[in-house]
Amino acid sequence: MKSLISELSNKIKTRNAQIGIIGMGYVGIPLGLEFVKAGFSVIGFDKDKKRVDDINCGNQVMKHISSDLMIEFIRNGKATTDFTKMKTIDCLIICVPTPLDKHEQPDMTYVESAANEIAKNLSKGQLIILESTTYPGTTREIIKPILEKSKLKAGEDFFLAYSPEREDPGNKKFSVSKIPKVMGGYSDNCLQITGELYETIVSETVKVSSMETAESTKLMENIFRAVNIAMVNELKLVLDRMGVNIWEVIDAAKTKPFGFMPFYPGPGMGGHCIPIDPFYLSWKAKEFNTEARFIELAGEINRKMTENIAHRVGKALNDDKKSIHGSKILVVGLAYKKDIDDIRESPAIKIIDLLNYKGANIDYYDPFVNTFRDLRSIDLLAENIKKYDAVLITTDHTKTDYDLIGKYASLVIDTRNIMSHVKKPKARIIMA
Repeated sequence: MKSLISELSNKIKTRNAQIGIIGMGYVGIPLGLEFVKAGFSVIGFDKDKKRVDDINCGNQVMKHISSDLMIEFIRNGKATTDFTKMKTIDCLIICVPTPLDKHEQPDMTYVESAANEIAKNLSKGQLIILESTTYPGTTREIIKPILEKSKLKAGEDFFLAYSPEREDPGNKKFSVSKIPKVMGGYSDNCLQITGELYETIVSETVKVSSMETAESTKLMENIFRAVNIAMVNELKLVLDRMGVNIWEVIDAAKTKPFGFMPFYPGPGMGGHCIPIDPFYLSWKAKEFNTEARFIELAGEINRKMTENIAHRVGKALNDDKKSIHGSKILVVGLAYKKDIDDIRESPAIKIIDLLNYKGANIDYYDPFVNTFRDLRSIDLLAENIKKYDAVLITTDHTKTDYDLIGKYASLVIDTRNIMSHVKKPKARIIMA
């Protein structure tokens, strides 16, 4: 093992180690870009041939990652659907989805598939790292046994570690290189070589005592956000009944210089991290005959927000003597957060489904999402805005002309407090 670690360490230091990333999505592409910038040769593995072809052509596959960056990637990187090329890779990093199934249990299909592909091509001295968010024990209980089907042993023949992704799509302040990297290894040698790899692309590495600790760290980060967002969402519902503006309350509370961190209400939670990840821990807790009731309650509250917004739309239309059935509603923003094209678990989609069920006629506008199902994003023009009985703002993209909406819409239901910045809107504004 000593010769294996010294050989891989030397390759990393001299940038001769070849990096393989499995899953070229919202985590894999930014990570690959950082390794290319650091001077490594990178191969991205993905089963989506169109995604692979787009990457190899330098096409912009995500709107928050510029075409210039994609062209920079292919100068010293490429993508492939040929998983046999893993045999020559020195460091393989798994960045695949970990969704929940219909029973809200972790779906490890993608993780297991990636591990099986690696096992078929595993070579001595390789470093395997899982970055996908998951429950404590995944790397040891799922990844390790699959890899060891190759007859190679973790900690002896190959290195194994877990390091949670901390990608925040669209965040220009904190790129991969500026976010401290937490990591836990199967053995001391595994941890050491993982640290040496990530030290080439990040400003700070944080080594913890085990892979389970690293897995739990990511869950704690996401659970912290989930329960605080649930708290402020519940406060919003309560204060609405009292005629108190939650947004003004938050602005006042955050002037306290200690002991408070602002969280903001919304139409529900989207993306992969907050609506899904906390349930990994509540599911795993049952294996140890205990419960994570706080997590489950937070999820219940946050899920109810979409129903509340649909109800508020109906009430606002009713106040205008209109039925929700047959009304034309423009939904502004499909992405789960502003200035990205990611619609995974987006509350806007759940609200659209509810409004459709109630008989509303839905169109949408989103400068980052051109098409959705059988719909195409409308042009946000005065003559178009006038056609709708209500405009529902679900995502506060900075490129959206809210002044135009305020001037030409008759009714606006605002879930993001963005219309508070519009001066003297002619539309009736409902803060929802």
